[in-house]
Amino acid sequence: MSQPIEQIVRRKLSDEVFDRLERMITSGELQPGDEMPSERVLMERFGVGRPAIREAMQSLANKGLVNISHGERAKVLKLTAKSIFQQVDLTAKIMLSQSTDSLEQLKSARIFFERGMAREAAQRASANDISDLRKIIERQRNSLGRAEEFINADMGFHTRIAQISGNPIYVAVSEAMLAWLKEYHTEMLIWTGKEKFTLAEHEEIVNRLEANDVDGSEMAILKHLERSSALYAK
Repeated sequence: MSQPIEQIVRRKLSDEVFDRLERMITSGELQPGDEMPSERVLMERFGVGRPAIREAMQSLANKGLVNISHGERAKVLKLTAKSIFQQVDLTAKIMLSQSTDSLEQLKSARIFFERGMAREAAQRASANDISDLRKIIERQRNSLGRAEEFINADMGFHTRIAQISGNPIYVAVSEAMLAWLKEYHTEMLIWTGKEKFTLAEHEEIVNRLEANDVDGSEMAILKHLERSSALYAK
């Protein structure tokens, strides 16, 4: 029995350069904040032309590993959970726009995630956390009738709850899901009076958090999200 043919695909020079540059970053040879070597230095080091260097550098920038500013050397970026999620922001929005199932799955994932965040916050919330949440609710109340401001405050409220955990990955996940859902937040929220329900539900969530009521906080946020979930539609 003959062996299947395994073709060797010749890689572009820029792909090889990208791998080398990435290794310089991941190995610690280059640290966050460091300038990348000049094009001329890299051309001599790797024995390639300027186009391969520039293409590889652009690939690094697209992946959030370096920042390229006109007239300056590219700089190595510090990777954070937030910057990683921002790299998939456009891809996620395209995926959601192409599939109703994906949108429903995101809504479901958000509810699952925020129930956990509510339980965590109820155990850890300080007086300052509660004060911040009440200020956000007041900001929402003062922005009634102004859709963009109201929705931004709404997103800020849920992200602030995630911040109580002290875990930046939770905060990044919260911000990412809210940003993706915002694309599908219909004007129903503003024009049918449902914003009043949102304010009342937010108040109840904060009351439960302040009382360190773990189960009550989870139930309050579940009730809120199951109702408001219908406001996100394609």
